[in-house]
Amino acid sequence: MHKTRARRVSVVVVGLSMFAAACGSSKTTSSTATTATTAGTATTAAGTATTAASTGTTAGSAAGTTTAGTAAGSTTAGKPGQKGALEGMKGTTPLVKLSDDFKKRVLDNWTKEGNATFADFNYTAETYDAVTIIALAVEQAKDDGIAYTKLINGITGGNGGKGTACADFKSCDALIKAGTQPHYTGAGGDYQFSGNGEPTKASYGVLQFGADDKIDDSKTTFVTATAPADPALAAQTPVDGTRKGDGELKIATLLPQTGSLAFLGPPEFAGFDLAIADINAAGGVLGKPVATVKGDSGDATTDTASKTVDSELSQNVDAIIGAASSGVSLSVIDKISAAGVVMFSPANTSKKLSTYADHGLYFRTAPSDILQGAVLAQVIQGDGNATVGIIARNDAYGSGLSDDLQKDLVAAGVKVVLLKLYDEKATSFDAEVDALKAANPDAIAVIGFDESSKILASMVEKGIGPKVKKVYGCDGNIGTALGAAFDAGK
Repeated sequence: MHKTRARRVSVVVVGLSMFAAACGSSKTTSSTATTATTAGTATTAAGTATTAASTGTTAGSAAGTTTAGTAAGSTTAGKPGQKGALEGMKGTTPLVKLSDDFKKRVLDNWTKEGNATFADFNYTAETYDAVTIIALAVEQAKDDGIAYTKLINGITGGNGGKGTACADFKSCDALIKAGTQPHYTGAGGDYQFSGNGEPTKASYGVLQFGADDKIDDSKTTFVTATAPADPALAAQTPVDGTRKGDGELKIATLLPQTGSLAFLGPPEFAGFDLAIADINAAGGVLGKPVATVKGDSGDATTDTASKTVDSELSQNVDAIIGAASSGVSLSVIDKISAAGVVMFSPANTSKKLSTYADHGLYFRTAPSDILQGAVLAQVIQGDGNATVGIIARNDAYGSGLSDDLQKDLVAAGVKVVLLKLYDEKATSFDAEVDALKAANPDAIAVIGFDESSKILASMVEKGIGPKVKKVYGCDGNIGTALGAAFDAGK
């Protein structure tokens, strides 16, 4: 087991030290180490506590479980749409504890324009920081053309940038104007980008549903994860392109107003809007207010993103914030980078993007799923589960995270008895859930987007829901929005 884990260290170094009350066990078998704290109030970063054809591979026969709980026909097993049926379900998401002041400013700025309020701040901080990092790099380069791209990693304290710590655009811009290198540690924390433009440090929240099918903030814990020093990713990715600036920074959005991640739209757009407001209130960039173009990403089942990108590029934008879905980003990244425009996602987690040939123009404030896989595995192992079944959407996100989760579970001594990939366009998941029930694992990990509510409804109906099995989610589904969809029968 330890020998296997040692091989994984070359891929990721993540540590986890959870409180026994939060995980059911204080033991750790991983060779990695992180820190965890318990949330006392509603928390967020990536968000407040709440943020193809079916194929399957069997990793071994199901071990006899002692944690199956009540029988399928039990009245305590819950039923589809029954409030409280998700109680006890846990999940991980990139998350830091946001200050009450930041959350208030986000909501005040969002609702004053007539937008409805929201409770989950999924990827709000990461969106806010992505915009701010771009603005600071343009200020430092004194150019909104492609030249500023080379400075982005340094702004985050990565790629040897280090510099003087500063927490907002105004104070960091003051350092730039004084000739001092800033090290931006913003709302989402200290990113310290590697040379390929992604975080080497990340904070995750471990969230849990309460009896009302909403996230119980009092049970939220935080885990710090650190990626290893990987020589292949450490060197600055060469920037390829000659796009010239026009003296006005213009940033567009490619965020979900529709589609399977539409629930992430409000908190991400709100983070974008507040960042723009704060930057312009501090004097703007290059002496002018930052201009914006809003656009919908849809999801990977439509061509919405492609049409949005075409429109935004025709308006000479300097950067595009998005997409939220890794699959959507992969569908338009070539078009954006070919135009010499920065693509900066606040929520992409697919590891495919870590080594993608992006001409040095792709960045993200969300950590790779290599980190989340290890954190989620440790939570599952820490709860005392000996066997696990995984059901995941068959796309870049689902297949990537499920692969990492499986490897880390095996390394932690947990047997994966079934890994089932499902068609993201499917309307029924009964066959996949039947396979999970037959495998009879101690725990089940659900890796999906908004369709997760239908999967959970089928699990509850077939007697393997959170009241019977230990069930775990991920950043693509965990949050109050999932509970609301489940209760509404959606």
